[in-house]
Order: sequence, then C-alpha cells, then structure tokens
Amino acid sequence: MLFTWLGKIAAWLAVLLGSLRIGMGLFVASIDDPEQYAFAVKRYLGSASSSGEAIDRGINVIVIGIALGVLTEISSTLSKRRNRQQD
Repeated sequence: MLFTWLGKIAAWLAVLLGSLRIGMGLFVASIDDPEQYAFAVKRYLGSASSSGEAIDRGINVIVIGIALGVLTEISSTLSKRRNRQQD
C-alpha cells in the first residue's frame, strides 16, 4: 500500500505540474514582442527552446500522471478485492 499511496501523490503532482507548464507556455506564447518573448522563454520556461516545446512537455507530463493514476487505482482495487476474499 505504500507504493500505491506514493504513486497517487506522484500522479497528482505530475498532473498539477504539467498543467502549470502548459499554462506558462501559453502565457509566454501570448507575448507579441520578439525581444520580450525570447527573454520570457529563457526566464520562465527553463530548458524549453520555445513555448510550443514547453506545452508539449506539459502534455507529456500530464499523460504520464494520468497513466500512473490509473495504475494506482488498479493497485488499490486489487488490494481491496484481495482483502475481501481473505475475510
């Protein structure tokens, strides 16, 4: 159950951080001035070379978080089912 609990926390964090990454990518993408855009990409998006890349990485993190969440739900359901059968 420890790994299930840790997996649920990691899944929620992945979805939250992926959403923040997408939000920052959209915020930076809305900047019209090319000079300010380049500055914002370096300052707010870290290793991403463009706002589109940051959005793509955010989507990937969300998908991984959802997959991990599904796996933890399966683990939790199987554990509950096993406990019922033992009683």
